[in-house]
Amino acid sequence: CSNTGCREETQDEFRAVTAMKPSIPLEPEVRLHITGLRNDYYLNILDWSLGNLIAIAVGPAAHVWNGRTLQAIESIDLNSSSKYISSLAWIKEGTCLAIGTSDGEVQLWDIETKKRLRNMFGHLSVVGALSWNHYILSSGSRLGSIHHHDVRVAQHHVGTLCQNKQSICSLKWSLTNQLLASGSSDGILNIWPSDPGVKLQSQPLTTIPHPSAVKAMNWCPWQSEVLATGGGMKDGILRVWDINREKIIQSAATDSQICSLLWLPKTSKLMTGQGLPGNQMKIWKYPTLIDSSELYGKYFS
Repeated sequence: CSNTGCREETQDEFRAVTAMKPSIPLEPEVRLHITGLRNDYYLNILDWSLGNLIAIAVGPAAHVWNGRTLQAIESIDLNSSSKYISSLAWIKEGTCLAIGTSDGEVQLWDIETKKRLRNMFGHLSVVGALSWNHYILSSGSRLGSIHHHDVRVAQHHVGTLCQNKQSICSLKWSLTNQLLASGSSDGILNIWPSDPGVKLQSQPLTTIPHPSAVKAMNWCPWQSEVLATGGGMKDGILRVWDINREKIIQSAATDSQICSLLWLPKTSKLMTGQGLPGNQMKIWKYPTLIDSSELYGKYFS
């Protein structure tokens, strides 16, 4: 699923366009009907762990399913009428789920033991993006700050970065954990070195401006220097970058807002989750970025 909660309604069923290849299933394996998703493009409230656990946030609660059995296994509730969950991220190894909240808090939960491990404070606004680098958890806020938390120690806040005081809407550590990509609502993509103890005045290795918000982005699993980004409503361009050379490898117009982006390593393709007007998912051949398949969602109010 590529839906990141851009609308309150969720995709209830999918149909394939007639041009789609037979290798793409015509029907989903399961449909989950979820109501109450927050209508906020800049949140990241869906994550799927390497251990096959799916987490999605609805208001002040996070619901977790087993991706194999599709059974609900846990619900986490902040028990608050004034704040909501604004971001989610599974640790790469284990069952720890990081939760960012609308009042600037970051919480850690162990889904296996069903216990909250700790609360971490420091942000002064909505925590819209989270990304793990082993025991370092990076969090981005709506005021443009990025905090590095060492979750092993009591004084968890070990480093801070600043990105133009605009909302951080995406954070991704590279698969080698050597680079951190951050995207903001003003269209800035920054690439930072792996230095969790950085100070506020530190500068990024690379800054790449975009025409609109950099919300959708992901590192290529088989080419460590390659990063794909998707443009917002005023842009709609899918771009694949060689970060080392700061050059575009390929780009393609999607004709709509790009809300999410996934690499498909088994088929060497990219999938984008699109916003208005079509609210569809597109599959792109890489590196040509030829649009090979589309899945359309039907919304119910």
